[in-house]
Parts: sequence; C-alpha cells; structure tokens
Amino acid sequence: MSGAAPGKRDPGLQPERTRLAWRRTTLSLTVAAVLAMRTTLHEGPTTPALLACALCFTLWLGFLLLAHHRIRALTTTLRPAPLPPRHATAATACTVALAVCAVALIL
Repeated sequence: MSGAAPGKRDPGLQPERTRLAWRRTTLSLTVAAVLAMRTTLHEGPTTPALLACALCFTLWLGFLLLAHHRIRALTTTLRPAPLPPRHATAATACTVALAVCAVALIL
C-alpha cells in the first residue's frame, strides 16, 4: 500500500510517455504522408493521384493539430484532462484514412 493520500496522485512518467507516444505517431504519419506524396509525383501526377495526395495532406494536417493540442495539454498541467472522445475518434479516423490513402496511392 502506498503512503500517498487518497486524493493525491503521483503521475510519475506517464504524461511524458504519453507525450512521446503522440510525437512518435505524428512522425509515423508524417513519413506515410511524405512517401504517399513522393509516390504520386514520381509516377507522374494525375488528377486522381493529386486529389488523393491533397487528401493525405489534409488528414495529416488534421492529425498534427490534434496531436499538438494533446501534447500541449500534457505539458501545461500537472494532471491533464482525459482525451475527449471526439478527439480520440478524430485522431483514429485521420490515422486510418491516411493509411488507406497511402495504400491506394502505392497500389
């Protein structure tokens, strides 16, 4: 049993690990978006490919904004608020949609 009072919480390194996870995911999505755009331009730009490329960029930008908001929330308070369900859903949707766009551009 811990000696801490019931209302006190020692977050330890959890906020730091969560912040680093958001940064790693952002980096992974950046690489996927850049590779998708590179593939589009390397094989010659066509209208559908450019539209898919623009969609990839928009999804990446949306995820980047969500991640920045969450990282800032994790670093500015001692006990950050839980991630709102709509933000979690938006982040998941951006990730899955970007993966689908990248696969569509590669195939």
